[in-house]
Amino acid sequence: MPTYDYQCDRCGVTFEIFQEITDRPKRKCPQCGGRIRRLIGAGAGLLFKGSGFYTTDYRSVGYKKAARAEGGSGAPAGKGGGDGSSSKPSPAKPGVSEK
Repeated sequence: MPTYDYQCDRCGVTFEIFQEITDRPKRKCPQCGGRIRRLIGAGAGLLFKGSGFYTTDYRSVGYKKAARAEGGSGAPAGKGGGDGSSSKPSPAKPGVSEK
């Protein structure tokens, strides 16, 4: 069940109500009895973590080898494609000193 934000037009208090999606919006302020209105919220953010969310995460070893032969990287740095070979080292990031 979602949480809805409401604000009272009379006293200005802002509060949340935990209610069903199918419930009608509330009309009266619980503090002063004035008219309230439902606020538009930003909603919950959606964050994908881990591997498996990009199409390139499932590239085959053969595809990665062919891409490397053509001059592309084929695989993100550090993943190596599983064939035991190492690719060229990536250039240092600006402002980061190597030790």
